[in-house]
Amino acid sequence: MAFLIVQTGGTIDKDYPRSFGGYAFEIGEPAAPRVLKLGRVSFEYASCTVCRKDSQELTDADREKILQTCLEAKQKKILVTHGTDTMIQSALYLNKTAEKCEKIIIFTGAMKPEKFRDSDAQFNVGLAVGAMQVIEKPGAYVAMNGNVFHSSKVTRNRDTGIFCTI
Repeated sequence: MAFLIVQTGGTIDKDYPRSFGGYAFEIGEPAAPRVLKLGRVSFEYASCTVCRKDSQELTDADREKILQTCLEAKQKKILVTHGTDTMIQSALYLNKTAEKCEKIIIFTGAMKPEKFRDSDAQFNVGLAVGAMQVIEKPGAYVAMNGNVFHSSKVTRNRDTGIFCTI
């Protein structure tokens, strides 16, 4: 299975600041390829960066860049790493076009940076990659908290932060 990883930023890719005395994190190199290397995967994948933003800063222009990147990709299966705050909004933005173009696009992210020992990033990337291998219906999906949801059937509980079925 060959697929494309599209980095957009978010907590999953956050890294310690390069400047001294800083407390804010910055978006670093894509986490998903590091996770896949540790997992010793036996399939091919490519990786590209569309933007490196906190998802609350993403605009529809950014979502359009993500969409165009997915449409121009030769791969039919695409993993988008994304911040959790607006992940559902971005998945919905891409869904109709993904369905028409026969693409399977799976969004995932993390509640803590992948570089943290207790991060959920590795689990979520693994979940998304596993889902990519069995989902057959084109569209945009969200893989978080041990579940995979079609973008039209997912919400996020604002009290717990957990993604769940509508």
